[in-house]
Amino acid sequence: MINRLFRKLGSFYVASGLGLLLWMTFFDANDLPTQIRNWWRLHQLEGEVQYYRTSIKTVQTEQREVLGSDRLREKFAREKYWMKKQGEDVFVIVDEHNEPLEK
Repeated sequence: MINRLFRKLGSFYVASGLGLLLWMTFFDANDLPTQIRNWWRLHQLEGEVQYYRTSIKTVQTEQREVLGSDRLREKFAREKYWMKKQGEDVFVIVDEHNEPLEK
């Protein structure tokens, strides 16, 4: 009799445990697919953080160069933004894809 009671309780706990595991894996607010999506999004955002950090360093370096003097500021504007003085013509050489050769 005690043996049958333990078997019933054992199967009850196994079934309850499996039911709980199933519920937590697929139906809970923090289910497994949601956790995987969140992990993937976190991975993408960490990549973007790295990209923006390198971009910020590049911009800070350019800023230090440009703020040095008026001559450097003019050189930077001419090379980066193709600015020109009044009465001056600027020619940009492009490749077959209509993109400038110097970037």
